[in-house]
Amino acid sequence: MAQIENRPVSAVLGDIVGNFQEIVRSEVRLARAEIKTEISQAARSGSLVAVSVVLALYAFGLLLLGLVFLLARLMEPWVAAWIVCAVVAAVAASLLAIGRHRWKQVHLAPDKTVDTVKENVSWMKAQIK
Repeated sequence: MAQIENRPVSAVLGDIVGNFQEIVRSEVRLARAEIKTEISQAARSGSLVAVSVVLALYAFGLLLLGLVFLLARLMEPWVAAWIVCAVVAAVAASLLAIGRHRWKQVHLAPDKTVDTVKENVSWMKAQIK
């Protein structure tokens, strides 16, 4: 403790600045890691929505055509087309709902980094006093 009291102010300030720089570097690394995780989750959710849209379009075209021809043997072709359309729309809506639900779970703000920055600012204020 006696050595700390005999240190010049410039040395103490130099230590504080050095510590502050290391804290900032650590916070930047933490923010990058946290954002990278959230972006990958967002990409996965977005790709699920995109795939569901593409599949819905293909399904609309192929199933509508095939099932309309099949049902047209049993009923009027226009009734068969409406039935097939309703089924394909229900599947597409289900996939879209799942994708939207997962998309809402994505949180892009780096909460851990914000919390540690607040702690570090409090620590720095205590060191300066």
